[in-house]
Amino acid sequence: MDTQEGHGLSFLESMSQDKIRHDMLEAGAHGDASLNAHLDIAPEVAEALATGKPVVALESTIISHGMPYPQNVETALRVEAAIRGCGAVPATIAILGGRLKAGLSAQEIERLGAMGRSVAKASRRDLALLVARKADGACTVATTMIIAAMAGIKVFATGGIGGVHRGASETFDISADLEELARTPVLVICAGPKAILDLPRTLEYLETKGVPVIGYGTSELPAFYTRTSGLPVDYRVDSPEELAAAFRTQQELGLGGMLVCNPIPEAYAMDPARVQRVIEQALAECEAQGIHGKEITPFLLARVCELTGGDSLSANIELVLNNVRLAAQTAACL
Repeated sequence: MDTQEGHGLSFLESMSQDKIRHDMLEAGAHGDASLNAHLDIAPEVAEALATGKPVVALESTIISHGMPYPQNVETALRVEAAIRGCGAVPATIAILGGRLKAGLSAQEIERLGAMGRSVAKASRRDLALLVARKADGACTVATTMIIAAMAGIKVFATGGIGGVHRGASETFDISADLEELARTPVLVICAGPKAILDLPRTLEYLETKGVPVIGYGTSELPAFYTRTSGLPVDYRVDSPEELAAAFRTQQELGLGGMLVCNPIPEAYAMDPARVQRVIEQALAECEAQGIHGKEITPFLLARVCELTGGDSLSANIELVLNNVRLAAQTAACL
């Protein structure tokens, strides 16, 4: 491409982003915080926000670190299609070339999926460095919440959130997802904290941070691959309309995020005793290999998948699809 032509295209792209931000602000879609110089909002997402059409944010670590290639890309595209099928607009969130992206193209999703674990797993602490270095990053629950709020997206669907890891009394390994839920005003819909975590302590931490834990259609905390955990949630809600009303009030009171735990459909739920045995084996292997920090969760999820002969991956896909449908319905009520 001719250099002058390339500069012209870059200028037009910059002007397009400026116009998107201006039009969205004029429409009252979001506040000044979203007008971040590092943020790119995909045109489809920007138009939806400006016209009041429901939008659902999606994380990207589930693509790069949560599933193997090419199932990760296939699942990501299937999830986006499910959201569109419910009348909403998907906004997969990532960092590409140092740009915060609210909404990815199919080509960008393919790129992330093919890179897999070689792409940085980006939490709150990583954002500034990745942006400054013009690097790529797959967004965790925490960073997806940050960028979604920046763009004016209120509802975010994922598989499971991070939490307090087993043995955290020794390691202090607690996911930044929990802190972000306390501070960032986004409604997060998941199938519960990941089953590899210390679930009772995760609930205690969320209580300390003032994060309401809501069971959708259940009074018991779902545990990702399974529908039950033996632990109570704070409140039960039975309709998207009620969820939207609760979150609208949460926003009006300025109280941060809200967590909705939506059980995996019964047809795809796994046997709790089997899941527990597999997790205990994977945890023992993780400790024996000296794996720690942000590498723990990807290792455990991959090992659980191997030990269950792929059953956990199938369950993961189905629970994500279940969550995004609920998220689309709830976003339509806001």
